[in-house]
Amino acid sequence: MALLRRIWFQIHWFIGITAGSVLVVIGLSGAVLSFRAEIVDAINPELRHIPDPAGAAALRPAALAAQVQAAEPARRIAALTVFAEPGRPARINFAPPEGQRQGEVRLADPWTGALLPEPAGDAFFEFVEHLHRWLLLPRDAGKPVTGTLAAGLLVLALSGLYLRWPRRPLAWRAWFKLDFALGGRAFLWNLHAVAGTVALLAYLVSSLTGIYWGFDAVRSMVDEAAGEGRVVRAQRMQAGSAPAKAQPAPDLQRVWQSFLDEAGGNWSQATLRLPARNASQVEATYLRTNAEHERARNRLYLDATTGEATRHERYADKPLAGRLVNSIYPMHMGTYWGLPGRIVMLLSSLGLALFAVTGWMLYLGRRRTKRAVREERMRLGSGLRPDGPGAEPVLLTFASQTGQAERIALQTAAVLQSAGVAVVLQPLVRLSVDALRRYRKVLLVASTFGDGDPPDSLRAFARQFALQTGSSLQHVHYGLLALGDRHYANFCGFGRALDHDLRGHGAQALFPMIEVHNGDAGALARWQQSLAEAFGMRQPGAWKAHEPEAASFEPWRLVRRTLLNAGSQGDPLFEIELAHSGAAAWAPGALAELLPRQPARAVEQCLRRAGLDGRTRVRCDGRECTLEDALARSMLPAAPAASAQALADMLVPLAPRRYSVASTTADGCVQLLVRQARHADGLGVASGWLTEGAPLDATVELRLLPNPAFALVDDEVPCVFIGNGSGFAGLRAHLRERVRRGRGRNWLVFGERNAAHDAFCAEDIAQWQAAAALERVDLVFSRDQAERLYVQHRLREAAGPLRQWVDSGAAVYVCGSLEGMAPGVDLALREVLGPSACDTLIAEGRYRRDVY
Repeated sequence: MALLRRIWFQIHWFIGITAGSVLVVIGLSGAVLSFRAEIVDAINPELRHIPDPAGAAALRPAALAAQVQAAEPARRIAALTVFAEPGRPARINFAPPEGQRQGEVRLADPWTGALLPEPAGDAFFEFVEHLHRWLLLPRDAGKPVTGTLAAGLLVLALSGLYLRWPRRPLAWRAWFKLDFALGGRAFLWNLHAVAGTVALLAYLVSSLTGIYWGFDAVRSMVDEAAGEGRVVRAQRMQAGSAPAKAQPAPDLQRVWQSFLDEAGGNWSQATLRLPARNASQVEATYLRTNAEHERARNRLYLDATTGEATRHERYADKPLAGRLVNSIYPMHMGTYWGLPGRIVMLLSSLGLALFAVTGWMLYLGRRRTKRAVREERMRLGSGLRPDGPGAEPVLLTFASQTGQAERIALQTAAVLQSAGVAVVLQPLVRLSVDALRRYRKVLLVASTFGDGDPPDSLRAFARQFALQTGSSLQHVHYGLLALGDRHYANFCGFGRALDHDLRGHGAQALFPMIEVHNGDAGALARWQQSLAEAFGMRQPGAWKAHEPEAASFEPWRLVRRTLLNAGSQGDPLFEIELAHSGAAAWAPGALAELLPRQPARAVEQCLRRAGLDGRTRVRCDGRECTLEDALARSMLPAAPAASAQALADMLVPLAPRRYSVASTTADGCVQLLVRQARHADGLGVASGWLTEGAPLDATVELRLLPNPAFALVDDEVPCVFIGNGSGFAGLRAHLRERVRRGRGRNWLVFGERNAAHDAFCAEDIAQWQAAAALERVDLVFSRDQAERLYVQHRLREAAGPLRQWVDSGAAVYVCGSLEGMAPGVDLALREVLGPSACDTLIAEGRYRRDVY
C-alpha cells in the first residue's frame, strides 16, 4: 500500500507541475468565458435590442434570408437563427470558404435584414475561446492537446482524492476543515487539499466533458452510442433526396409556416439549417419558451420544397443518453444547473491558479528540504574521502544502447590507466547499489534511449535504484557523463534521473553532470577537463565521439525506389536500394545513418527570398562549398541575411537520420524501408528526400553503424521476431541471414493495416516458408475487422507457445514504432511471461529491440 501511495504521489506531483501549469491558462480563460454573452450585451446595448421602426413588422426568415443574400450574393447562407423576442437581432451563418472549416457569423437587423457591425469585444472573446479550446494552436493540433490536459485534470482530481483520503472518511471535518492556525507547509497542504475536495465534482465534470470535446474519437463514440452522431443527422437531412439530381432551392415560406404549426408557438429561438449537397431537408432546431438549458434543443426536419414535417425529435422525449449528450456543453459551462452552476464553474476555473501556486510552493519546499538533508549527509560523510587519486580502484561503468557509451567508457579507462589510475570497468546492468557501495569514486557514462528512457538492459536497474530507500552511498564521489539527443523533449533523461537518484542515495558529485548531444566535441572536452582536475592528471589530447576506426560518411548511389503499399490507408512506404562503388559489409541489425538534404525547390525559394546567388562560395560547417549546397544540408533559416556568408553563418546542419538496414551483405546492396512522414508544412526532410525528392542515381552520404543491442544471436538459438510497419526492415535482415545459415526455428509476428494493400512482406514470407525457415507466422492487419487488432493481441492469444519458446532459450526481437507498438508489446510480454522473466530476458541479452 505504501508503494502504491508513493507511485500515485509521484504521478500527482508530476502532472501537477507540468500539465497543471498549463491548466492554469485553461482555467483562467474558461473563467473569462463564463459570462461572455452578458458582457458582450453590456458592452453593446444597441445590438442587444434593435428599436422597432414605426409600424414595421419583423421580417420572416424567407424575407430575411432574401435580403441578406441580395446584399451578399457571393456567399451562401448555411443557417439563420431568429428569436421570438421582438427586436432581437437575427444571426446569419455563412458557409465556409473553400479550404476552411468555419464560415463567418454575422448579426442582422430583424426589421430590415441589413447586416449589423460586429459587436465590440467579440474579437477579444474569440481570442480567449481559441486559447481555452486549442491553446492558440491550429484546431486539429490543439484539440488533442487540450483533451490530454483534461485527462491530466481528471488524473489530478482522482489521485488527489486518493492521496488525501482520511482515516475517518465519514467525518466531514476531515474533508472540509480549513485550519488557519496552521503555518508554512502544513497550511499550504491543508489549503490545497480542502480546496481540491470542494472543487472535486466541478473538476470531474470539466475534465470528462473536456475529454469529450478534445478527442474526436471519444466524441464520435459517445454521440453514436447515444444516437446523436453526425452521420445520423446527415442521413436525416438527406432523407428522401435524389442524389443524382440537384434539389430546387428551399421554399422558406412554407418551411417556416410548417415550423410554426409544429412548434405551436412554444419557441424562443429557432435555427434553420439550409440543405447543401443535394440534401432535401431543412433542419430546424429550436428551444422551447422555458427550455431546461441552452442546448435542450428540439429538432424538426422539414421538406425543403413543400415544408412538410418529416421528423420531429423533442428533447424531452429523448432517452437519457440522448439528453445527456445534448447537455455536455451546459454541464461544461455550468449552465445546466442555472446561475449557481455557472458561479461554481467560474470559481473552480479560477481555483486552478490556486492549485498551481500552492502545488508549486509545496513541490519547491520539498525540494529544498531534500537538498538540505543531502547536504547534511554529505557533511557527515566528508571524512570518508580517499587519500588521493590512485589510492584505490575507480569504478568506471556504462549504460549503452547502441555502443556509444561503451566506446567512450573504454576511451576514458585507457586515459585513466595511462595516468596511473587503477580502473575497474563494468557495465551498469551487472551492478547494484551494494556493488556501488564498495567504491569511493565512481565514473558513469549513461546513454538515454528515446525520449528519456534508460537503455533496454537497464530498465529493471533504473526502477530498483529509484525505489530503493536509504542513504547508503554517502561516501561515494561520482562523475557522470550523460549522452542524449536534443531533438527529444526529455534530453538526457536517463542521465538526469541517474544523477538525481545518486544524490538521493547520498552520493556526492565530483563535478556537475556533463550532457552530450550526439557526440558533441565541446562536451567531451569538458569531460576530459573535469577528469583531469578530479584525478590530478595532465589533460590528454582531444577525444572523438566514436572510436577512431568508426566508419565515416561515404557516397552511396540511389539505384531503386519502390512503393510497397499502393492504396494503403497509411502513409506511403518505400523500399530504397543503395549501392556502393567499393566493398561494404555489415551484420544483421546494423543501422544506416545518412545525411539528408533539403528539396531543391525549398532551397530555390530560400535563395529567392534572400535575393542571393546559390553559386556563391561560402564557408560552412568547417568546409568550403556553394551557398546552395550549404542550404541543402541545413535547416532553412527564416530570417534574412545581408550576404551569402552571413546566411551561411546562420545555418544549423540537418541532423543525421538512422534507418534499420533491411538487407544483408550477401544481398550486395543496402535496402531500407522508409515511410513518408507527413507534416503540416509538407513531407519530412529525410523521408521526403529519399522517397520523392532525390532523383534516381543521386548520391547519398551514408555510413553503416553496428547496433549491439539488436545483433544476431548464436545460430542454434530459436528466435521470435515481432514488429510492425517499416519495422519489418530490421526483422527481414535477421531472417534472411538465418535462412542463409539454414536456421529454421523462427517465429514471425507482424502487423500492418490492411492485407489488401499492406502485405508487402508476403513474398519474403512465402520464400522463407518454402525453405522451411519459418516455423510459425502470425500476421495481423489492424483494420481488416471492426475491432482493431495489433501484434500484442496475437502475443496474448499465443501465450502458451510463447512461454514454451522462451523456456527453450528463444531470443525475442522487437522492431518498429516506439509509439504504440513497442510499449504494447512490452506490456503483453510482461503479462504473458511475467515481469521477472522479462527482466531476466533483458539481463541475458535475449530481449532485443530496435524501435524508433
